[in-house]
Amino acid sequence: MNYTLYYSPGSCSMAVHIALEELGVAYDLETVPIAQGATQQEPYLSINPKGRVPALRVPGETRVLTELPAILMYLARQHPAGGLLPVNNAAAEARCYEWLAWLVGWIHGIGYGELWRPARFTPNEATHDEIRANGRQVVLGAYTKIEQALADGREWAVPGSYTIVDPFLLVLYGWGSKIGIDMRANYSAWTGHTQRLLERPAIQRVLQREGISIGS
Repeated sequence: MNYTLYYSPGSCSMAVHIALEELGVAYDLETVPIAQGATQQEPYLSINPKGRVPALRVPGETRVLTELPAILMYLARQHPAGGLLPVNNAAAEARCYEWLAWLVGWIHGIGYGELWRPARFTPNEATHDEIRANGRQVVLGAYTKIEQALADGREWAVPGSYTIVDPFLLVLYGWGSKIGIDMRANYSAWTGHTQRLLERPAIQRVLQREGISIGS
């Protein structure tokens, strides 16, 4: 049996799509378009009651695996030959988890959550513009920190190897352009990182399949 990835084009699930493609494992895709509200409707809620993507159906498991960091770590551990986690280096592996916890929990969950989904934080629509403004500031502040980290000459997020962190940084780079940030002008080190990612055949295939263009 193949893996099955439930995804929405251009969403955070693209990082899992890239990981599957990089690993060269057999997988199927099921599109669950966020913009059309499909994640909040049946039949998807029967598959993932959390109503979010990504979700990964794992052969032999009765329940789908959810949450981006968990899915990425599972795939990297399950297929170590793919090299998506540092080998025999607990400190470097911990840096992967450190990156993902911050990128997913803070930038995605809080920054973009407030910016794109203020109703998650309060039903009071009178405060939604204020919440969106705060979300944008969270994103901008975090993007400065990402740029500073990548500007020390490293090739990848975790020095020494391409890991499960890098595809999600590509997603966040694309989201920056989506909200009107001039990524190339403001984040030169991150842009260089993105250019290296865009040269990878697996990433080229995923972007084409999802119909996503990420300019650098």
